[in-house]
Amino acid sequence: MTVLVTGASGLLGGAVARALVARGDDVRTLQRRPSGVAGTTDVTGSLTDPAAVARAVDGADAVVHLAAKVSLAGEPGAFDAVNVEGTRTLLDAAERSGVARFVQVSSPSVAHAGSSLVGVGADPADPARARGDYARTKAAAELLALGRDAAAHGPRVVAVRPHLVWGPGDTQLVERVVDRARRGTLPLLGHGAALIDTIYVNNAADGIVAALDRLADAPDVVGGNAYVLTNGEPRTVADLLAGICRAAGVEPPRRRVPAAAARAAGGLVEAVWRVRPGADEPPMTRFLAEQLSTAHWFDQRATRADLRWTPSVSVDEGMRRLAEHYGGAAQGPRG
Repeated sequence: MTVLVTGASGLLGGAVARALVARGDDVRTLQRRPSGVAGTTDVTGSLTDPAAVARAVDGADAVVHLAAKVSLAGEPGAFDAVNVEGTRTLLDAAERSGVARFVQVSSPSVAHAGSSLVGVGADPADPARARGDYARTKAAAELLALGRDAAAHGPRVVAVRPHLVWGPGDTQLVERVVDRARRGTLPLLGHGAALIDTIYVNNAADGIVAALDRLADAPDVVGGNAYVLTNGEPRTVADLLAGICRAAGVEPPRRRVPAAAARAAGGLVEAVWRVRPGADEPPMTRFLAEQLSTAHWFDQRATRADLRWTPSVSVDEGMRRLAEHYGGAAQGPRG
């Protein structure tokens, strides 16, 4: 079949596109720069350009939508333009072109209001309570997409929420952790004992492809639903950060900062960033402080049963591959 993958120049989007190419699908991509994925047909353009979106969607049987504005800071209107209105434009084009299946790649942050998430499922997306403009607009986009499921002339839709995707080549999580550890600016918040789920990039890609296939095999089971994707191996924040650092051959963080102080500092940094934004991501925000100091791990039973998917790469194996990527510097956490 012909599948359009948006955002294939990113770590996860590229992994999804490669997985689809490997099994013989005709893969088309849409993003602002070439995807770099062999075997795909690139359409360069933005979700904010209806003409580019229409060209990309024309003739596609299915869409996997990963492209988004991802940042801890920025103008709220920019998040709305890409994450909400861009998704609306893509859904409209998919409906006009007769696309049969649509996978909305979302985030667990759409249902996170700042408190711990312990063994929960995919609670409903809630833009009003989501923390930060990224989470707020991703929540609105997910609701928009799921609202189109089983419409008279629209595609069947499923939302998947990969949680903290990481792996070799990751610039969003791994490289930021490694860079800050090298500079000695990576603290542990509180005791670093909060349990969090993550997902290795290959597992996330396989889960997304599984969701796409289940829309064909069992549309009435998965259509209109949201699923959180994780490895199902919660680790403490301290263990995960130490594993990433050891894989890259840098010292794990030792300095501890009270979580309440980090949240307060994050609020101050956000205020400053609104007036004088820096060239890179802010060093701390309230959302980031909450993510690093509260538990967030998820019940995977419905995800694995409905999608007929299980992760194939464990956290330990992922850390071993990450160490290989960095030249075999070290091994990841144990147990």
